[in-house]
Amino acid sequence: EHEDTSLLLQPLFEGQNYGAAAAGGTQCPSVAVSRNNPAKRDCLVVAVLCFGNLINFIDWFIVPGILLDIQKYFGLSDGKTGLLQTVFTLCYMLAAPIFGYLGDRYNRKIILGAGIFFWSGVTLGSSFVTESHYRIFVLSRGLVGIGSASYSTIAPTIIADLFEEGKRTTVLSIFYIFIPVGSGCGYMLAAGMAKSTGDWHWAFRVTPCMGGLALLLLILLVPHKIQRKTAAHRALSISGMIGRADEKPDEHRTTKTTWCQDVGSLVKNCSFVCSSLGLTAMAFVTGALGMWMPLFLHRAQVVQGLVPPCLQDSCNSSNSLIFGGITIGTGILGIIAGAEAARRLRKINNKADPLICATSMFISALCLYIALMVAQTNILSTFIFIAFGELFLSVNWAVVTDILLYVVTPRRQSTAIALQILVSHLLGDAGSPYLIGLISNALQARNIPSVQWSFRSMQYSFVTCAFVGVFGGGFFLLTSFYVEEDRKEAQR
Repeated sequence: EHEDTSLLLQPLFEGQNYGAAAAGGTQCPSVAVSRNNPAKRDCLVVAVLCFGNLINFIDWFIVPGILLDIQKYFGLSDGKTGLLQTVFTLCYMLAAPIFGYLGDRYNRKIILGAGIFFWSGVTLGSSFVTESHYRIFVLSRGLVGIGSASYSTIAPTIIADLFEEGKRTTVLSIFYIFIPVGSGCGYMLAAGMAKSTGDWHWAFRVTPCMGGLALLLLILLVPHKIQRKTAAHRALSISGMIGRADEKPDEHRTTKTTWCQDVGSLVKNCSFVCSSLGLTAMAFVTGALGMWMPLFLHRAQVVQGLVPPCLQDSCNSSNSLIFGGITIGTGILGIIAGAEAARRLRKINNKADPLICATSMFISALCLYIALMVAQTNILSTFIFIAFGELFLSVNWAVVTDILLYVVTPRRQSTAIALQILVSHLLGDAGSPYLIGLISNALQARNIPSVQWSFRSMQYSFVTCAFVGVFGGGFFLLTSFYVEEDRKEAQR
């Protein structure tokens, strides 16, 4: 496909573009990296992409990390507080198909660079919003979501174009480790800055500096163009078998298609549809947990008499720090464990990937339900079961990505990733934070306001996540029925 060389963003962000693996040693011009050493160049490209992914998810979870402060500063109810993350995610998902279309047709490096510059600038600007301009603050979160979509839609496709399947799974696992690491760092950075400065606004002034560094590294270290997959480098089978080197591309496979034709083909891909719905359930749960869990833990501790209510100028941020640490640790362990389990079990069962995802979703739902039930009496047990719940959720990130990579033909992968982002966020974490807040508000309105019922309302609304997790496991089970056939179809 033609790549407009005027666009400088191609190689950095093909984030959720689960493209097929490219042949190693792709020859591409680079500003600062010699093309005589493609292995070193590829490692540097991945390092830059991982750094960008880290910043992306730090920005995503800064707000949940200081949610108590923001809620008190603007005087928000639970419903309006949840709206902050919902607006962010809605803008993110609506922008994803646009960047997916652009990423399949134009230079990805320029798209990535523009996205980093845009979201970093808006994040910095949001730190100066005053308490009388809540709507401007909400708008700023939506704009940050648009910038983030450019990265998440494009960066993974670049990785897919650089590595063959065996290495690709490992590299994608490393890339996706920075989702929980960035998320956890977002909580910890926000809480740490709010505590050290006494002003939560400073939490939004650190990542723009990191974004500037990421943009500089992108310009210097990422090649202007990275060769896309051709028919000779199609999505690989689970067994890792690659087509013959002398295979010639056929005209039908390389013929350009319209966006509507691509979407129509993807809708008929049962593995893609079912795994995307499973991912949607994951997004619903992670979105709700990410937004509300620190606040829920605080209310549980208030009920137990462990901490006082948030009445002082700066709220207790210890839960954000602990939850951030749990998110980082379980995320790293979960993604590594998921990738290793997939690598081993694929040798035994070609349906191993969706079965791993289904099993982990069922276990995660059970752990989260238990965590909610014991929160009022034993906060330590709550933390333990939350950790196990997040651990099994994290098992799926790299595995779901790999499923998309081998069941979708390479030339439709940017579009597939964009559609998956759209669906998973539209039906998942775009609405779950707001929905949990609304349910909590409705339950509180039926009873006399009290510390006890403030906790109960959040507890009951959170149970929704456990049931959604079970549905997600069911969709991954359905994926296992179609994955072999769709994988073969993608290789033709």
